[in-house]
Amino acid sequence: MSSEEKRRDLEGRYGSTGAVHEEEAVEIGGIDVSGHWNRMYDERVIDSYNSEMIDKVTQLDGGESLDYCYQCAQCIGVCPVDQAGGDYGPRKIYRRTELGIDFFESPDLWLCTTCQNCVRVCPKEVDMVDIAPAVREEAVLEGEAPDELEDMFGNVFQYGNPQGESAKKRAKWTRNVDVDVPILPRMDDPEPVEYLWYVGDFWSYHPRGIDAAGAMAVILDALEVDYAIMGQEEKCDGDSQRLAGEPGLFEMLAEDNAEAMAKYEFDRIMVSGPHALNAFRNEYGDVVDDWDYETLHYTQVLAPLMDQVEWETELDYRVTFHDPCYLGRHNGEYEAPREMLRSIPGVELVEMPRNREDGYCCGGGGGGMWLDGFADEYQDERLSDNRMREAANTDSDVLAVCCPYEVSRFEDSVKQVGVDMEVKDIVELVQEALGAA
Repeated sequence: MSSEEKRRDLEGRYGSTGAVHEEEAVEIGGIDVSGHWNRMYDERVIDSYNSEMIDKVTQLDGGESLDYCYQCAQCIGVCPVDQAGGDYGPRKIYRRTELGIDFFESPDLWLCTTCQNCVRVCPKEVDMVDIAPAVREEAVLEGEAPDELEDMFGNVFQYGNPQGESAKKRAKWTRNVDVDVPILPRMDDPEPVEYLWYVGDFWSYHPRGIDAAGAMAVILDALEVDYAIMGQEEKCDGDSQRLAGEPGLFEMLAEDNAEAMAKYEFDRIMVSGPHALNAFRNEYGDVVDDWDYETLHYTQVLAPLMDQVEWETELDYRVTFHDPCYLGRHNGEYEAPREMLRSIPGVELVEMPRNREDGYCCGGGGGGMWLDGFADEYQDERLSDNRMREAANTDSDVLAVCCPYEVSRFEDSVKQVGVDMEVKDIVELVQEALGAA
């Protein structure tokens, strides 16, 4: 189909773009600008567009800002899905919706990872972190969510975790750690603890997450940090479920976790993952009355304590670091993980080109952790594969991470991309330098 035929086809489906003026033979200053090179259109007034599909989004609580887009395309250059061959970004979503595509029924709805990089650069504050969950909620209510998400939602509702594991197994990982892990209630010591450590689903159940949880316990013991975990009383933090379109499930989890935590006395919450940090710090207060717990990511707790560590081993690693979207852009923490890495003897920290505020997304956010199969139909590659190549180009030995989603994602990408690198959580590197690995 020629470009003219394509244009006419679009006009037939979505309405005329206005009268076209095109001279067949024109030369200006010795340059041939014949045909489409001199094409001009009559002005098209705003009421020439059918705003039905835009209005369908903007009438939702959270969807209003889609209407702010004025097509500058600043978002496209930083969108991780577009960079992975997904032909994506808020500007493209707006344009397709303006042309009559129903965003509620489009695959575009499920590709956004809510990484917030587009929001960072948008001059009009079009906020896909609000828009996508608002539209997804309606799609979920209509039973239109991808099957992978429906299965995950069901597991979380029934078992309190995406893996569908029994709550009784939540603290099973502690049995294979060489130090005691205090589990509330502590019958032998009823005193308040300084930190309630919220371990999270992946560090409780996933094999590689369990490795990181064990390393964390060893470090906390070595530093004599006063902490305890809730064991089987802990449930999924709910942040990814909220972003994937299940706010009702999120609210249930928030209330259950808050009720369990209220039984114990502690000074602050320490979390293993950025999504729990985001949920507890920014979202639970909208659901739970009197929620005022200070919440810190584990790197924020450990970084100031690194000068107290009695190191046993020099690692001799060249390490690059991946910024988690929900630790960095969403919650403003970039330095604590790097402070930890720089403190480890023998570690040389090198940065990838896309780092800190411009860090690239692993693809796990916004429900993406459960949508790789779905996304594979619409992207040239997984986001984690794209990032893994960037990490490999730093000639590093190790890609260091500090989000429970990321070790398994990037280890899959090591195999897919075919690079010679290890992927380790920062606490695993610290444990290794302690001589306790």
